[in-house]
Amino acid sequence: MSVNNFTYSGNGLALTEQFEGLRLSAYQDQGGVWTIGYGHTGADVQPGLTITLAQAQALLASDVAASATFVNQAVTVALVQDEFDALVDFVFNLGCGKFAGSTLLRDLNAGNFAAAAGQFDLWDHVNGQVVAGLLRRRQAEEALFTEQPAANGTASA
Repeated sequence: MSVNNFTYSGNGLALTEQFEGLRLSAYQDQGGVWTIGYGHTGADVQPGLTITLAQAQALLASDVAASATFVNQAVTVALVQDEFDALVDFVFNLGCGKFAGSTLLRDLNAGNFAAAAGQFDLWDHVNGQVVAGLLRRRQAEEALFTEQPAANGTASA
């Protein structure tokens, strides 16, 4: 049985939607991958494809559910919701394979949360070039990951 059994929160989903944006016609991302909706990729995305908002939302729900399941299975230390949400956005953007082999996951599963947090910024490149939007996304994920709940149970500022 997994240590964590979280579902992606509305806060996490808002982060993903913010950084992915919404495009109802297929386009190639900065890495040349055909993409549609809120960052959906796969064999079903071809040039000329157009979808509705409802289809984009359904694809996003399915894609983030897969990322959430993977994070719940791959992480062997107890998380809090914000840490989980940051990791799901990271996995959604980079893919399960890259996360599975990452130093971020190794550090995290070793219980070294500070070292894991320091790994987010290293994933801001496409084809060897720093991408400002990816750097902002990694910084937002790291900030969410390191946010500590206040004593009264609300998130600190």
